[in-house]
Amino acid sequence: MIFKKARGIFTVVLMAITVTFLIILMYIFRGNTKYFRQKWATMQMWLLGITLEIEGKEDANAQMQVMNHQSVLDIVLFEYLHSRDLAWIAKIEIANLPWFGHIVKAPNMILVERESKKSLIKLLKDCKERLSTKRPIGIFPEGTRSKGKKLLKFKAGAKMIAEKYDLLVQPVVIIGTRKILDSQNLTQESGVVKVIYLPAVKAEKKTTWYKDMEETMRKKLESEFKNDI
Repeated sequence: MIFKKARGIFTVVLMAITVTFLIILMYIFRGNTKYFRQKWATMQMWLLGITLEIEGKEDANAQMQVMNHQSVLDIVLFEYLHSRDLAWIAKIEIANLPWFGHIVKAPNMILVERESKKSLIKLLKDCKERLSTKRPIGIFPEGTRSKGKKLLKFKAGAKMIAEKYDLLVQPVVIIGTRKILDSQNLTQESGVVKVIYLPAVKAEKKTTWYKDMEETMRKKLESEFKNDI
């Protein structure tokens, strides 16, 4: 545990240093932030000693990807994997961090202030703008990080956005990122991360697509741990 803790602290410090350079590069090359984010994420994947297992494949037509959330590594993972320039929906608190808040400001991510009706209107407007430039939306519908083995109840935000703009939504299940990098307990170890791409679904109003998708993701996640003691 002491070794994992030491690795965790080292990893966080190293990430903070490299993020500083990433932010500078994104501001210099504003038109190509995706390239530098992906290169940065590739380096992190290598430094963390991650072996990837992929099931299914990314739907190139999907306009939104919804993922379970258990570690800051989830974002690094999809910055590495996704073929297009994902527009993450991030809490305004991240943008307000001194200096490091630019990690979401520089690439023009979508910022939301929870419990604010005014922010909700801006959220919808920002999503429409990003979609108009062919940027798919990336969102964690649980709204916060879980412990990795159980799916938390989905918030309504992803449903609202997807139905508002009639989006094709691809659910993705992530296994193992919390074990690799527990960003809450600051531990890190090398290992396997599994990414399961599920079939994309159309966000149709007056249907149970969102509830059905949540249940499909829950069953898939829990099936991966059914043999755990």
